[in-house]
Amino acid sequence: MAYKFIDNYREKGARKLLVKLLEKRGIEDKSVLRAIGKVPRHFFFDETFWIKAYQDIAFPIGDGQTISQPYTVAYQTELLHIKKGDKVLEIGTGSGYQTCILMELGAEVYTIERQRNLYERVIQVLPHMGYWPSFFYGDGSKGIEEHAPYDKIIVTAGAPMVPEVMLKQLKIGGILVIPVGDEKQQKMVTILRVGEDDFDRIELDTFRFVPLVGDEAW
Repeated sequence: MAYKFIDNYREKGARKLLVKLLEKRGIEDKSVLRAIGKVPRHFFFDETFWIKAYQDIAFPIGDGQTISQPYTVAYQTELLHIKKGDKVLEIGTGSGYQTCILMELGAEVYTIERQRNLYERVIQVLPHMGYWPSFFYGDGSKGIEEHAPYDKIIVTAGAPMVPEVMLKQLKIGGILVIPVGDEKQQKMVTILRVGEDDFDRIELDTFRFVPLVGDEAW
């Protein structure tokens, strides 16, 4: 993939229009909208497909994966209620776009990807953009136990159920956002850990994600 690391008035103007679209679709968190307006999404696209970068669509990035639709990224991020300094585990680095949005909000991000090609790509692209999360290669369905607990956990692939290991890696008072369902569509689920063994669960809107693959998933 040929990356275009140029961000001028054309790209910035396109992001402003994207932010307005997301506001119309119901995204209310101003800090999330500011982050969307700041991160150059076209950096994750081949220059040939620049025009697609600021459309509200998902787009293939190779290895059967996609860069998520901007609305989906904003929706999940809004549910996390990120505060500056939050320790966040991201399951499924993918393109790295969601990672950048989390970091723009001030999160300390631990991100894991199981696809080697995507992992090798993202560890080059994000530092070039000025983002330095903690990168990990491996099975994200098991979380990253050695760095737990986390204030927030976000899963960017569809799971058949909520992995027990992720619940154990969440701080009391922490939030987990995960799409749960079959391989065709999922319900967005938020889980708040309210005690050592107590969790509040809310099911929200329907989405379609690529499958979460691993020992604790598909």
